[in-house]
Amino acid sequence: MDLMTITCERVLSPLSPEDLDALIEATSAGILDGGGFGWLQPPGHQALARYFEGLLLVPERSFYVVRENGVICGAGQLVRPPSSYEAHAATANLTGFFVAPYARGRGLGRALLEAMLKGAKAIGCKVVNCDIRETHVAAIGLFRSFGFEHWGTHPYYARIGGQTVRGLFLSKLLANENEAARWQSSIAMPDTSSAASDTMTNTAPPAHGLTLYPAIDLKDGACVRLRRGEMEDATHYSDDPGAQAKLFAEAGCRHLHVVDLNGAFAGRSTNIPAIESIVKATNLPVQLGGGIRDMAAIERWLEAGVSRVILGSVAVKDPELVRQAARAFPGRIVAGIDARQGRVATEGWAEVSELEANDLALRMEDAGVAAVIFTEITRDGMLAGLDLEQTADMARRLSIPVIASGGVGSLEHLKALRDVARDVPGISGAIVGRALYDGRIKLKDALDVLGSC
Repeated sequence: MDLMTITCERVLSPLSPEDLDALIEATSAGILDGGGFGWLQPPGHQALARYFEGLLLVPERSFYVVRENGVICGAGQLVRPPSSYEAHAATANLTGFFVAPYARGRGLGRALLEAMLKGAKAIGCKVVNCDIRETHVAAIGLFRSFGFEHWGTHPYYARIGGQTVRGLFLSKLLANENEAARWQSSIAMPDTSSAASDTMTNTAPPAHGLTLYPAIDLKDGACVRLRRGEMEDATHYSDDPGAQAKLFAEAGCRHLHVVDLNGAFAGRSTNIPAIESIVKATNLPVQLGGGIRDMAAIERWLEAGVSRVILGSVAVKDPELVRQAARAFPGRIVAGIDARQGRVATEGWAEVSELEANDLALRMEDAGVAAVIFTEITRDGMLAGLDLEQTADMARRLSIPVIASGGVGSLEHLKALRDVARDVPGISGAIVGRALYDGRIKLKDALDVLGSC
């Protein structure tokens, strides 16, 4: 009789074609057996391949696989909060956990869960959370056998075959009793002597690093900046978007923010050559928005080298597309929420809806986007400063990063954002445009203030 060998590993580099095929086969079987990853039916080989390849691009996700005699038969993910979101730093969520139905009953699930809990401890997690559909009885039994406690029930967790299915919320404390007591004590009673020391020396606690996103807005193939989003009120800055991107890279920027203005109004990508020239000009991650409103356009730009796609109008008009895209490309979909006095604007800011910005942000978080870019349109391009109150309010409500946009006109505005971010760690960066082009802010000074990472 052949001996069965079970091994588990965290995936740190792209899988071989054979391993990827085995993983996709196991995943498809798991989905058909009872759903998984939000799918009721397997989405196909290509979509699953993109999904698993995309996991390696998300630093907050640790991806594990379990093998039987060298063949991948199951997988799971540990999802940690973003580095800028310190409130939940000691927790991790376990998701996407499954073993193919043809490999169950042989100890693979136990081995996989054991490896993932060991990995969670290694990165300093004190608590691991998960949620499971109540119909997955065997999985619930497995988690409970490892000490997971049931603390809540979602009455409308899923809708399957016309039936509503409940979901169970489970948690496991990883720390031993002494560690748990110290940890809980530190949460309940912060070190007041340290706080007093800060007050006496008049020094604030260190802020987390904020990321600077220099903006390249494209109109008719050129770099421009608008005032309050009005296309007829554009200032022309450069006819060579690729060269502009290279200047930002050489000055020390680590990210680029690109918007296809014509595309935002037309509902489809328009400045295609200009965008391609930006992507080719540097190795910097590029986040792109403007007129991207279907899966084909999302795939086209991600395959063309864009790091993240920003979905704006479609977030209001087709939220299911956002959900599908976030699932297919984890960590690579960002929601762009533009508002006039708190109300969401769409179609290149030409239309204002009745939807409140914070409500949409919560919906986008639930859809699985990696971050939210918040812009108060009345300030955009006006150099009068960010709407810090609205930005901070949104960041407090979300567990995903919020990028501030609209109105930066001086270094003092960036310092004000930095100061707010000390108390609201969900704010992760700022988009700056006109002030950089006009020379009101020097790039080096902006990077120094934000501590760009």
